[in-house]
Amino acid sequence: MLPDLDPLLHAQLRLQIVSLLMGVRSAEFTHILEKTGASRGNVSIQLKKLSEAGYIKLSKSFGESYPVTTCSITDKGRAAFETYVEAIAHYLHIQNKENEH
Repeated sequence: MLPDLDPLLHAQLRLQIVSLLMGVRSAEFTHILEKTGASRGNVSIQLKKLSEAGYIKLSKSFGESYPVTTCSITDKGRAAFETYVEAIAHYLHIQNKENEH
């Protein structure tokens, strides 16, 4: 039986965001916008969903004269990402076995 894929991480933009956060201590909203190429509104919605699930932590502060949102991955988010990657690897392993026959 194939493992279930986390529907929260299976969405492309949320997977991009979590993948990005896995490699850094934290990232500002503008950095995530730049790296994903998504719209401001879409990134904002996806960050909220990830935050509500406990996968990321959002921190708000005030820069020179503008608000700054910083995102970081939580332990729960890190574990969910690692489980997701393992599940995808399992799918690929099965696919490779099927192609050998």
